Formats: sequence, C-alpha cells, structure tokens
Amino acid sequence: MLSAKAWDWQTNATCESSVDMELVLHYSLIPSFAIILVLSFLERRMSRSQIDGKLHLLNGRFGIVIPLDFVGTFSNRWSFGIAFGATANKVMFLFSEGYLPLRVPKWAQAIVLLIGATEVGLSYFPFFACLSTEFQITGSVLGFFYTFTWFVITITNIVQCPHGQQENHFLEVHQAQHVKRLVRKSPERQAQKSWFQRKVYEWDPCFQFPGRMIGTSALALICLYIFIVIEFFIYKEVSKELKILDQKFEELVDSSNGSEVLVSTVLQLKEFINVIQGVWIFTTFAASLTCVSYIFHILACYRKHMKRLWAGKKHFLPLRSHEPASSQSVQQRNGADSQPHCSPDLTITSTSTLRLRHTPTPALLAASLAGLGYSSHTAPAAIARYSGWQIAYILWGYLIIHVMQCLFGVMIMYSFVLPIQHGQGLEMAKGLAIGILTVGIATGLMILQIKIAARFFLQPKILPDDKQKPLALNNRKAFHNFNYFLFFYNVLLGLGACLFRLLCSVLLGTWLIARIDRTIMQKGYEAADMGFNTWVGMIFMDHYHTNPTLLSFCHILLAEKKLHKSTKYYLFNNIAEPRVSTRARTRWLLLYTLLNNPKLTELRKPNVQSGASAAPQNPCV
Repeated sequence: MLSAKAWDWQTNATCESSVDMELVLHYSLIPSFAIILVLSFLERRMSRSQIDGKLHLLNGRFGIVIPLDFVGTFSNRWSFGIAFGATANKVMFLFSEGYLPLRVPKWAQAIVLLIGATEVGLSYFPFFACLSTEFQITGSVLGFFYTFTWFVITITNIVQCPHGQQENHFLEVHQAQHVKRLVRKSPERQAQKSWFQRKVYEWDPCFQFPGRMIGTSALALICLYIFIVIEFFIYKEVSKELKILDQKFEELVDSSNGSEVLVSTVLQLKEFINVIQGVWIFTTFAASLTCVSYIFHILACYRKHMKRLWAGKKHFLPLRSHEPASSQSVQQRNGADSQPHCSPDLTITSTSTLRLRHTPTPALLAASLAGLGYSSHTAPAAIARYSGWQIAYILWGYLIIHVMQCLFGVMIMYSFVLPIQHGQGLEMAKGLAIGILTVGIATGLMILQIKIAARFFLQPKILPDDKQKPLALNNRKAFHNFNYFLFFYNVLLGLGACLFRLLCSVLLGTWLIARIDRTIMQKGYEAADMGFNTWVGMIFMDHYHTNPTLLSFCHILLAEKKLHKSTKYYLFNNIAEPRVSTRARTRWLLLYTLLNNPKLTELRKPNVQSGASAAPQNPCV
C-alpha cells in the first residue's frame, strides 16, 4: 500500500505512523546485502581466477547471483508474479517520480531517479534471488525471514495509516511436446472445443509463457489498480470543489434579482459540470476494461508471434524488423574474414562445421543459428526494457484513453442526449439525417466512379473464367473526359477524405497507445516507435534462446554424447578413431548433410582466406 506521505495530498488528512517506510527502505539494504553475500558464497564460479590460487578457502566461491532469468524461466512463474506484485508500490512511486532520495536541481533528477530505482531493486533483490537459487533450503529460510519482516512492517504501517530460477534442464517438457507434435506423421485428433476455446481463447498445452511475461502482466494489473484508485481519490476531491462552486453559483443567482442572462449562464455551467462528472465515471469503467483486455491480449499476441517465428514466418513484422539490430548485438562481425564472436562452448571451423565441446546452452543455440546463416543481431537490451516499458505504456495509455473517451462522451451528450432532454429531438434528428445523407451521397458517388470505370473503361475478360478484367484501358477519349469533369468534384471530395483520414489516425493512435505489441506509426516509419522496437527485439531474443526445435536438437546431441561415453568400449573406440582423418570425417559428414538438405547450401558462409579474393567455392568443401 502507499505510504502516508503519498496519501496526504489526496485525502487532505494527516497520518502519523511509527514506521517510516523510506527509512525502512534505506535500512533494508543491510540485510539485503547480507543475503546476497550468503547466496554469492554458495554460488560457484564457472572459471577460476588468480585470487583462487592465493586464497584456497575461496575455492571458486562468490559467484554472481541472478534474481531472475528473464529469457527462459518457465518454472515458479506465479511465485515470481507474486514477487513482482510486492514491488508494485515502489514502482508507482518511481512512475510518479515521487521517490527522490536526494534533493538536487531539476537537471540532475534523472540521475537521482536512477539511484532511487537501483536502491529499490537492491531492496527487493532477495525476493527473487531466494526463489531462483539452486540452494533451496538456504534460499527458503533467508527468503522467509526477509519476506516476513517486510510483511510485518507493511501491516503495521497499514494498520496505523489505513489510507495511507536457475534451470537444471534447458529443455522443458512443453517444448519437447511441441517438437513431438511437429514431427508426428498423422495429425492428432482434437477434442471438441468448448465455447470459451472457440470464442475467447484456446490454450495450448505445448506452450508456456516465460516468467517475465507472467510477472509483467501481474505487476501491470496491480499498478493499473493503484493508478485507478489514486485517480478516483483525485476525482472525489475535485467533485467537492465543484459542489462548492455550484453553491456559489446559486448564491450569485439569488443576489442578481433573476437576471435572465446570468441565470442561463449558470444553468449551462451546472449542466456542463453534471455532464463531465457522469461521463468521467462511465468512461472510468470503459478505459479500465480496455487496458485490462490489452494486458491479456498482449499475452495472446506474444504466443501467436512466437509460434510464427518458430515456423520461420516473419511477414507479420515490418520489413526493417525482420533482422532487428541494436548496439548490443549477440554477434558482431568486424570484417568479411573475421571469425564470429561465439560462445566458448562452440567452435566454428572454416567450413562452418559445429563442434560441441561442452553442454549446449541457450547462448550456444544463438551462436549455432549464426553459424548456420541466420541473423543473430538481436537486442538483449529489449529484455531489460520490456517489463518496465510495458507497465508505463499501460498506465499512460489508460490515462490518455480515459481523457479521449471522456471528450467523445461529452460530444455525444451534447450532440444527441441533451437535445432530446431539452425537447429538441426533432431538430437533432433532422441534422443527423442531413449529415448521414451527405456522407451517403459522397460515398455513393465514389462507388459509382469505380463501377463506371470497371464497366466502360476496362477491356473485356481474356478468358470467361477470369475473376477480373485485365488492367487495360478501353474507350480512352471518354475516359479522359470522365477524368476531366470529375477532377473538380474530387478536389472537394478529397478534402473530406483528408479530414476523415486524420480523424481515423487520431482515433486509432489513441485507442492503441497502450499496445506495445503493435506499432501506431505509418508504414516506413516503424523505426520511430521505440515501444514496438522493444517488442520486436524481445520476441526475437526469446525466439533465438527458447526455440523448442533447437533446444530439442541440442538435447538429443547431449543425450547421444552421454550415451556414447557410457558404453563399455568407449576408450577402445577412441583409440581406433585417429585411423581416419578428423578433417576427412568432418567433410564427409558435411557432404552427407548438404546432399540431404540442399537448401542449407545457400545459408553457408563462403570461405574467404586472408589475402585471397572472395571467389565462389564448392559448397561441399
């Protein structure tokens, strides 16, 4: 819940609590650092450094503790969602720029907000780290005491002022089921779908949303609820002031001895105030339902986009977004003859042959995609930006949608409802009929032009079975006269079409402002939509690192490797292997693969040796 200081300006009531939440936030860094230190001591580093040789007690300890795997977390999703929900209060403070730990000039507030956001992140770090750690007993005990302490402090503050994972297996079960469904020869029989599945949403047992998406959605719902509550308290305060203003208007009318002009003006102002209040309450529910539906619709769009990317379909994205680039690319090429910057678990030879040296990882998959010719210029920063940007887009989108819906509601009231209440329904109906008739005539003339052009100015069909006439002119002289005489009318008609285009752009842009999965820019200007670019970078990052087909491929390789090592005569097989040249064996396997998969030849990178020209080479060499 919000602290007492945040509620004072809304309720005009003071509250003295024995708990200073900002001070608690500062002091919570001490146990937070202690928990991080304990978890870091238990975490072992993958590579040893020189200090391990000097201090044998370290023995590779004090590794990096991660709060949450934003890329491939599929377990404990609801636990992480609840943990994200616990941060909703501070997220709202940061959103309103109400938490400034230092008093600085306005030009330095952005830096101070960054410091405050970092402090909040460190304070809530143990919530996520204790859930993600592999040492479950230690994480559970530390997380319980830390969470219980925060719970007691928060409850005490509310009572006194009531207003105021690391994955063990990179291949998940649902991902394996997805690949099995792809390679099944005969399609599986689908059970009869319920009404909810047919009309609202059809869930897929072979697809699971990552923890990032679940946590972001849960936090967005909580923040939206808090935002609406704050807006409602502001509305109550404004309504009190409007009532006082209404009383002053009545006193002014009584003291004016019944002046008709003043009475008419006061009545119009009172009517306007009543309309605004009624429309604002009604549109509060409409805007809330719109934004809540957007949160769930974005999840559905995420599943749809990921499935399309897994199938190799990118047509739903703008052409420039087919290969998203960022300043922090997974792979960077410095020249035509330079080796790709790959994972240490992967070796790419001059013939683009992949050699696995250690356990495959999602990072290895991204490098594997690069070695097979796929573009891996993804945007890792989009993963970090998405959650925060999505919540901000939802909150700002709610406010903008609410204001615009309120304006349109007032227009509808003054255009249709109030004239009927004042006995002017007939005049309103006449004006509405004239407007509909004018638009209908203009639309009819546009359709008539198309029909005339298709009937008289196009040559007949070449074949009787053709659906359309060929794009070849007929009766050219009549066609030129037709264009000439309609030129002047189309100028006037174009003016209305231009205004209609502008109105549609404003309506669609306002209605979709909270949607980060859809661009509101025109074709060719999608790069200016930073929110949509974040969405594209995020889904490409997930596509490269959680692709079920590639994860299953590496899982099979790992299983085969373990099975080969577990055979009884494994060492004897290694002794016999050097009789065949490793390079010859690799080239034979490469040739066999390319003969069975000819399309892979087009994806291979040509071997350009240093000091030699880039001449085309045999794809099987």
